[in-house]
Amino acid sequence: MTNVTKPSLHWLADPTVFAVNRLPAHSDHRYYGTMDEAKALAPMAMRHSLGGSWKFSYAVHPAARAQSFYQLDYDCGGWDIIEVPGHIQLQGYGKPQYVNTMYPWDGHHDLRPPAIPENDNPVGSYVKVFDLPQAMEGRPVFISFQGVESAFYVWLNGQFVGYAEDSFTPSEFDLTPYVQAGENKLAVEVYQRSTGGWLEDQDFWRFSGIFRDVYLYTIPDVHVRDLFVRTELDDSFSQGTLHVDAKLIGAAASKIVFELQDASGQQAAVGEVQSPGEQASVSVDAGAVQLWSAERPYLYTLYIQVFDASGALVAVVPQKVGFRRFAMVDGIMKINGERIVFKGVNRHEFNHRSGRVITEADMLWDIKTIKQNNMNAVRTSHYPNQTRWYELCDEYGIYLIDEMNLETHGSWQKMGAVEPSWNIPGNKPEWHDIVMDRAVSMVERDKNHPSILIWSCGNESYAGEVILSVSNYFRERDSSRLVHYEGVFHNRDYDATSDMESRMYARPATIEEYLNDNPQKPYISCEYMHAMGNSVGGMHKYTELENKYPKYQGGFIWDFIDQVLAKQNRYGETFLAYGGDFDDRATDYNFCTDGIVYADRRVSPKMQEVKYLYQNIKLRPDAQGVHVSNENLFIGTDGYALKYTLYLEGVQVFAGALDIQVAAQSEAYIPLQLPDTAQQAGEYALHVSLALKQAEVWADAGHEVAFGQYVFVVESKQQAALPAGPLRVANGDVNIGVHGRDFTVMFSKQAGSLTSLRYGAREMIAAPPAPLFWRATTDNDKGYAQGFEAAGWYAASLTRKCIAIDLDEQPGSVTVSYRYALSISKDIEVTVSYTVYADGSVNVQTRYDGTEGLPDLPIFALSFKVPADYSNLEYYALGPDENYIDRAFGARLGVFRNQASDNVAAYVVPQESGNRTGVRRVDIADEHHRGIRITAPAKQPVECNISPYTAFELENAAHHYELPKVHYTVVTVAGRQMGVGGDDSWGAPVHDEYLIKANQSLSFSFTIHPL
Repeated sequence: MTNVTKPSLHWLADPTVFAVNRLPAHSDHRYYGTMDEAKALAPMAMRHSLGGSWKFSYAVHPAARAQSFYQLDYDCGGWDIIEVPGHIQLQGYGKPQYVNTMYPWDGHHDLRPPAIPENDNPVGSYVKVFDLPQAMEGRPVFISFQGVESAFYVWLNGQFVGYAEDSFTPSEFDLTPYVQAGENKLAVEVYQRSTGGWLEDQDFWRFSGIFRDVYLYTIPDVHVRDLFVRTELDDSFSQGTLHVDAKLIGAAASKIVFELQDASGQQAAVGEVQSPGEQASVSVDAGAVQLWSAERPYLYTLYIQVFDASGALVAVVPQKVGFRRFAMVDGIMKINGERIVFKGVNRHEFNHRSGRVITEADMLWDIKTIKQNNMNAVRTSHYPNQTRWYELCDEYGIYLIDEMNLETHGSWQKMGAVEPSWNIPGNKPEWHDIVMDRAVSMVERDKNHPSILIWSCGNESYAGEVILSVSNYFRERDSSRLVHYEGVFHNRDYDATSDMESRMYARPATIEEYLNDNPQKPYISCEYMHAMGNSVGGMHKYTELENKYPKYQGGFIWDFIDQVLAKQNRYGETFLAYGGDFDDRATDYNFCTDGIVYADRRVSPKMQEVKYLYQNIKLRPDAQGVHVSNENLFIGTDGYALKYTLYLEGVQVFAGALDIQVAAQSEAYIPLQLPDTAQQAGEYALHVSLALKQAEVWADAGHEVAFGQYVFVVESKQQAALPAGPLRVANGDVNIGVHGRDFTVMFSKQAGSLTSLRYGAREMIAAPPAPLFWRATTDNDKGYAQGFEAAGWYAASLTRKCIAIDLDEQPGSVTVSYRYALSISKDIEVTVSYTVYADGSVNVQTRYDGTEGLPDLPIFALSFKVPADYSNLEYYALGPDENYIDRAFGARLGVFRNQASDNVAAYVVPQESGNRTGVRRVDIADEHHRGIRITAPAKQPVECNISPYTAFELENAAHHYELPKVHYTVVTVAGRQMGVGGDDSWGAPVHDEYLIKANQSLSFSFTIHPL
């Protein structure tokens, strides 16, 4: 639809109207007037930003809007000010709303597409008065809106310019007929609801407004309007050919020179087209080329030099070029001839203060964090990102699945049930063009970025002829990339839509079933490892498939960053808010907290496991050396230093470094010259790592890219003697007191527990030890109703009954034992025995005798409180970050320090966090290093969680600000805690081997020492 001069509100609910007077989509290249400007990638002189302060009026529905605000004589002087780019809802108007699969109007309106809620459609009216830059006077002038959600009308100087939908690709209009020298009035009317909104049912916050850049631009007399660069490699992957198609507008050109320069600025190839007309195509032999990959993202620069009829240079287009071939070969995806494994993550554009308005600084932090943690791929879930992101991925080396702006989740899936009775787009012809337009807009803008390997037809929109036609368009327009779409899993009639088998949250066993069934397509998990809250347990089960099945080609963790927003509570305290915190209904509450990165761009503890399991180089040390398996496809170990350090009981006793040469896709055993340790008893840990020798754009020199460890024990030939010294027992009517030099231990017959541990004048027991069978439920626990299944253990932790107390006095020790009955079953007993020695140490033995017919235990532990002053922690354990039995591969044995408060991880909803496995020793001290030390044997370590809060306090808080003031340090020592899981967060249990079965006998021991 073109040359329309009168707008209509009916377009908002008409799927056949989505672009009125909008210019055709084109590549996102820069252009300059001189070679010097082009080489410097200077700010574009022919572009003028309209970002900043705009006049603004907000209406809750269309009838309340200022209908004639675009007219020149309409006075907007009394209007509010809004910042562009920015979301309307984050600048004081309306409210943000978070929903996942359901449409945001669910429960408010009974609608079916393409209808929209007429009286529930907020409108933002924007006005920007600008002076036309002098350099644009007398020239063609265009305007580019890089992102507006979800539909908008544009006027200039009182005249209608155009209309557009699609929130995440540019909409551009020709302003030349309307613009004037000097002052101009630009008016934009943004509607939150439109037919486009039916296609944008992504799992994210629902905003509206002009949230990406807006700018004016002009063009040179001869302009490269569109550019398509393709590279071709011979079968040896050494010789390259460059193909370029350029579309020209404006005056006639005398010639175009296509000059390819390498990274050092030397000419690599050159081609020329004389008198090109409206289309100029060239193929040039680039000779021997360096290849682009995520491991070595080598970029050339193509300079397209346009000369006018007089022979003068009028435009220079610099375009980065990466020579690479991505193709399906015998059912396996290959990059430059080698099988690729995607070590990926899904990424929303998000900032906790500005929503989807993100800066280049945000993008740089993201891409460096992704690279530093061994991820090599990103899926742009679920929409095209800002252009700058693709440029950075080209430069830094990230493989991309570029996903078009399409998700209609709520039209076919209702509360988890597949029910496509009114699915869109399906096979509905009236939705074909609007969906296809989104595909074209993405491809035409992004087609020149070597980082993009795969086009994606969108997300969770079921399947049908419309999406199949999109995939066919991708293949026809661009044969250098493959096509992805997961939705065919639900309807195999449209299996041809996707070149690969792509599934979400399939469990490892299900993936193996597919891979063992002679599959025709390779497999990727476009979403897996749902990282909601304390999660990412069992990830190793997926990464172990990489070398087992050639057609398993990796996956993309869901997702990168928590989508939560800064907000103030009633006391003026800033907190991170999730769905429902803005009184938004309908809502999916905290389901937006799925990131391996916190919303304020801090790395979460889950990243420790991701980094380790995504390593391209595997290090497996033993007592004599280290086995190095280099799974990089293209680069050897030349750029890394091999560092090795030997620790005895956590204390460094030896260190060394080597340069090693292990080629890509090869293995080697590297002997290490270690000192003779056989004479000294104790536990040894050999840490081996690879670190960058020199800084890269994504990390400083010394950054660790791979790690491995080997732990072994040299047994002592001497048997430890019992501590010497006097012990006095006072067996009273209510208490049993054990007294030694400078310490007293009190056991209560009435309270049924140890009640006092006094070293000198310091009382260490603020609340007595008690058996604990409950942990604060994680998001994953809640998702598979673990609280419902295991609620009896919650009660058992609070309602135990002491049924027997035994006192046993032996030479040099005194043992007091308590036996407990539990409310969950009459057939269960738990025994806790405390043995006091003359040096003041107390050995604690805890035993559980199980029975059949009970739910799995969340944890088997003993928990007590010490005063809050004792909050300085030093561990000899697996760390440094929290870890669990199904998420400890990335942890290393060593000495680590933190505060008890640090162990309350910033998962947006308080839950179990801060655990350490493999604990041999932990000191719990005040600022003077006084307190207690807990130890366990190296061969029978315990788990510890030391926090300011009990499991029950965490359980009952929906936000961190709801937690009580800190009065205690809560010490929880566990023989075992169940894993955290992560296959999904709505029904996937923890894998069996990481559960605690109720029918077994369990025991653990540890010793408390004075510090």
